Amino acid sequence: MKKNLQYLPETVEFIKQNFPNDVNTAIILGTGLNEIAKNLQIEAEIPYQKIPHFRTSTAPSHRGRLLFGKMAGKNILIMQGRLHCYEGYSSLEVTYPLFALKKIGVKNLIITNAAGSLNENFNVGDLVLISDHINLTGKNPLIGENDEKFGLRFPSMNDAYHKNFIKIAKKVAKENSLDIKVGIYAGLLGPNMETRAECKMLKTVGADMIGLSTVHEVIVAVYLQMKILGISTITNMSNLFHSQIHSQKEIEKAAKSAQNKLIIFLNNFLKNL
Repeated sequence: MKKNLQYLPETVEFIKQNFPNDVNTAIILGTGLNEIAKNLQIEAEIPYQKIPHFRTSTAPSHRGRLLFGKMAGKNILIMQGRLHCYEGYSSLEVTYPLFALKKIGVKNLIITNAAGSLNENFNVGDLVLISDHINLTGKNPLIGENDEKFGLRFPSMNDAYHKNFIKIAKKVAKENSLDIKVGIYAGLLGPNMETRAECKMLKTVGADMIGLSTVHEVIVAVYLQMKILGISTITNMSNLFHSQIHSQKEIEKAAKSAQNKLIIFLNNFLKNL
């Protein structure tokens, strides 16, 4: 890991030249959630391909830009689109941006994603706070020589999703009459969707929802001592409940349908930070 971060100073310097203001909160936007960026009063934007040593986002609906500006009266950085291992990137390449964000001052991280539901009490369009996760990708971005200046060799994942952030989120949901649920997220490698047998197994081991992102980002964010809030948008019910074939267009459409609710939530959550 240490060797792969040798170019980080160049990345950080480039970002600071384009946006020198302090930013302590970042939001990662998941599939179908691009429109949330319209709620940001944008002051600067940088395409990933222009940032030294960043990889380009190739997943559908992930635009691949760093956006800086104000949201709820605070300086906010938005990753408009993320990277995934299924695009051919290593788990460290996927999480490399987080090391840069930490260096420019980010302490709070809000991670959003689109997820399929294994829980019959969740519905398409629901927002679900992530209370914990199961990493089933077979990959870990911290593998390799450790650099103590970034974090501990063996970071604890006991409280990966910050308990106080979850408490604030529940308070915000109640005050704004938002029906937000809580669940455990299972992260898979993808890009294929899960078989019925895999869904049954995942439900048995305690997962409420499935996705192809997030877990590597959370591992690195914990390692970097960031405080994390994770929130999933339920975009489809798993094939435990039906026999229909999922399509990417339907998943993106379902995510977009929940954006207004998510914007209300994010604005009020940020006000409470």
